[in-house]
Amino acid sequence: MLWLIVLLVAVAIVYLAARYSRFRSRAELILSIAVALGLVIAFVIWLSDRGNQQASAPEPTRPAGLATADLALEGVTFERNQSERSYRVRGTVHNGSSLALEYFRLTVTLEDCPGGACERIGDDTALILVRVPGGQSRPFETFLTFPFRDGEPPTAPKWSYEVSQVRGAATH
Repeated sequence: MLWLIVLLVAVAIVYLAARYSRFRSRAELILSIAVALGLVIAFVIWLSDRGNQQASAPEPTRPAGLATADLALEGVTFERNQSERSYRVRGTVHNGSSLALEYFRLTVTLEDCPGGACERIGDDTALILVRVPGGQSRPFETFLTFPFRDGEPPTAPKWSYEVSQVRGAATH
């Protein structure tokens, strides 16, 4: 309602300035003062609302949600992609929770282990968008890239992986 009154006053000032030349010289001063007052009032309202939100906002309680332990990865395979440093990862994720899985992050470490002596090559993390209802499984696929020199791919790659983050939602 206040905005309607402000709009009507502004239209009246513009109309009077266009119609009467003596009013036109004062219109700039009137509009400048009106805008300054409006900004001050808006700032005061913003400060009071912000203070009320901080004072009245209770500590958010995090509901029991989906945890990394609720997911099980099965049949995870790594195969070299067209690019020498890129690998295609495929597998199946099983959601052991009652909540629906929306996505998870898969962190993979690549090591080269020729003759049993392992040398760490690097890590990569992929965000995997896969919707899995509670108690069900779905296949997933993603690509990872590792920082080794061109022409020197791992001769005996060793993969280790873990689910590093999950997000779930209650089913409706």
